[in-house]
Amino acid sequence: MLLFVVVTRISPKQRSGTSARDAVVALMRAADKVRRRATRIVEPHGITLQQYNVLRILEAAKEDGVPTLEVAARMIEETPGVTRLLDRLEAKAYIRRQRCPLDRRQHLCWLSGEGARVLESLSPLLATEHERVLERLDGGTRQQLVALLDVISSEQ
Repeated sequence: MLLFVVVTRISPKQRSGTSARDAVVALMRAADKVRRRATRIVEPHGITLQQYNVLRILEAAKEDGVPTLEVAARMIEETPGVTRLLDRLEAKAYIRRQRCPLDRRQHLCWLSGEGARVLESLSPLLATEHERVLERLDGGTRQQLVALLDVISSEQ
């Protein structure tokens, strides 16, 4: 579902606290802040946040590999150009791909050693930034936030 919202800056004093619009605007502003801060960390390493997301997906797969369509399904942000995204990562030698021996229509993807090194250098930087973003929330509040966001992002 595509959601269009005119996003304007709403001060806490202007919020009614009950408006779906207020909640969506606050959510979008928070997401944008997190995205911009993470982008400043990954871009000096020559990758985008979407490329970083692919590397993390492949890291979790270990030696099994991940089919291209499964990579697309696991992405944080939907993207129609997963093949081009994978092409760029393969050109940088961060991933490797090959046809699935059991289903020749499918390609499997793996994280390369170079891709693993990129993740190894970025992970502590992003972990520190995540802590900075959420420093005013205690552990219980963070759990509540995750639960609420899971409700919003679950398929309807």
